Amino acid sequence: MILEQELHPIQMNILRTLLFIPAARFTQLNNQKIGTDQFNFHLKRLLALSLVEKQGARYYSLTIKGKEAANQMDTDTATFEKQAKVAVLIVGVRRQRNRQEFLVQKRLKQPYYGFHGFISGKVRWGEILKEAAAREFKEEAGLSTRLELKGIKHKIDYDQSGLLLEDKYFFVFRANNPSGKLINKFEGGENSWLTREDILRLPQLFDGVDESLKIILGRRLLFSEDKYNVSHY
Repeated sequence: MILEQELHPIQMNILRTLLFIPAARFTQLNNQKIGTDQFNFHLKRLLALSLVEKQGARYYSLTIKGKEAANQMDTDTATFEKQAKVAVLIVGVRRQRNRQEFLVQKRLKQPYYGFHGFISGKVRWGEILKEAAAREFKEEAGLSTRLELKGIKHKIDYDQSGLLLEDKYFFVFRANNPSGKLINKFEGGENSWLTREDILRLPQLFDGVDESLKIILGRRLLFSEDKYNVSHY
C-alpha cells in the first residue's frame, strides 16, 4: 500500500486528475502549470511506482495499483483518507469443574505491553472473517473449534492529550469448548483460562473487556461502540 508520506503533493494531484479521466496528456496532467523538468520528475516517480502507465506515445493512465491508491483519496484535499482497521476478536469459552472459564491473553509486545484481553488479530487481504478468526486462534492458542459470530465492537483509543491512537472494528467470535493443546506462552503473549470474576480483577486490563464478555454471552448479535482515553500505550 502506498503511504501518504511517500507521495509528493504534485504526485497526489496527478493521481487525482487521472481518477476522473481514462487517460490524459502531459499538458492535461500539469494543470497546476509547474515547471516542465520538475513535473516530469514527479510523473516519472509515479511511473516507477507502477501507479501510472503510458498509453501509446502521448497519454498516461492509472494502473490497477494506481486506481486502488487513488480510490483511497479524499478528492477535496488530494490526500489519502485514513480508515479504521478491521480485526477479529476470539473469546474461548469452556466449563471446568462447574465453573465457566474464558481464555485470556496477556500481551507481551508493543503497544499495550503487559495488558490483558482476548486473542485478536487483523483480517488479512482477501480473507473472510471466520477464516481470520480460526487462523488467529490456532496461531496464538494452538486450539480449534466451531466459531460463532456474536457481535461487532468498534473501539477508538485516545491518549491523555486527545491524540487518536487506534480505531478498530472487531468482529467478535465465541469459541466453544476448543480442542487441542493450549499454547501457554509464545513470542508476543501468554494464555490462561480464568473466570469472569478473576478477569475483571486483573491489572492492566484492556478497556472494554467486560463489554466483550457481554457480547459473547448474549443471545443475539450485538454491536457496541465506545471511545476510550488510555493512560498507557
